[in-house]
Amino acid sequence: MRSARTLQQLALSVSRRHHHHHHQERSAGIIGAPFSKGQPRGGVESGPDLIRAAGLLQRLQEQGCAVKDYGNLTFEEVADDEPVGQVKRVRAVGGANQRLSEAVRAVKKDGRTSVMLGGDHSLAIGSIHGHSAAVGELSVVWVDAHADINTPLTSPTGNIHGQPMSYLLHELHAKVPVLPNFSWIKPCVSAKDLVYIGLRDVDPGEHYILKLLGVKVFSMSEVDKLGVARVMEETCDYLSARVKKPIHLSYDIDAIDPSVTPATGTPVVGGLTYREGVYITEHLCQTGLLSGVDLVEVNPLRGQTEQDVRSTVSTAVDLLLGCFGRRREGNHPTDYLLPEP
Repeated sequence: MRSARTLQQLALSVSRRHHHHHHQERSAGIIGAPFSKGQPRGGVESGPDLIRAAGLLQRLQEQGCAVKDYGNLTFEEVADDEPVGQVKRVRAVGGANQRLSEAVRAVKKDGRTSVMLGGDHSLAIGSIHGHSAAVGELSVVWVDAHADINTPLTSPTGNIHGQPMSYLLHELHAKVPVLPNFSWIKPCVSAKDLVYIGLRDVDPGEHYILKLLGVKVFSMSEVDKLGVARVMEETCDYLSARVKKPIHLSYDIDAIDPSVTPATGTPVVGGLTYREGVYITEHLCQTGLLSGVDLVEVNPLRGQTEQDVRSTVSTAVDLLLGCFGRRREGNHPTDYLLPEP
């Protein structure tokens, strides 16, 4: 099997042949999804505007990325959104994700890498669905403290932000009941094309599902044991072993340790360091396959202090910059010339 490094060199040489100024060809389409009803806490709907206000667009442009901001989606208020069994706010979540799916599909049809700023993680349903509708089969890299793969019937809380993967996986289709405003969702991801990184708070039903389906998981134990470089090499080897598919990165800010990103709804101690978190994005960027990104669960109301919020938001920005070619060793434009005296 080719190593990840060989694959990276291959991807880079191919893309360099096609684009002489490789890193200037990157193009991002930003969609804000100010939506919070996949979970009970207010505040997460301010995520998109906070991340923009921290300078995301300008800083992407400064590193040679073409950026188009598609603005924030607006979501209809659902009047009588009674629980369906245990599942809460089903109609609002289903409707919002349908709208998001269409928006992401449009960004992909424009030829850009989609960037969905959340909002809560229930939005991954629409983001991944729309991405797949535009480009076909995907690999999904899910970076999170939680697996978010409960079915509506295994979920201990009924909050849909803990369930999105169950609606997207072919293998779980038969385990998901019919829900109002969810009939548009067609499963579009295979279990073999999914990799988790950073897990440390997994419900029993989720653990059973992950083992049953043989999903590739790098929990925090594996990150500790192998180191993040090896985790990323194995992730890319695993996803490239068959046919190389476009990669969708779904990044929950709570994957990072709450000492760094405390302003989030469900923090769990013992997470990724800032450095590990950024390394993941740098590595995926270098594959040349990153085609869609979610950055979710930034919630300013969950920070105890202004500094908590600032640290969380600026980390979110840095993760996104890493996705679009920022490298900590530094960057320079391909046409840079030293000034002559």
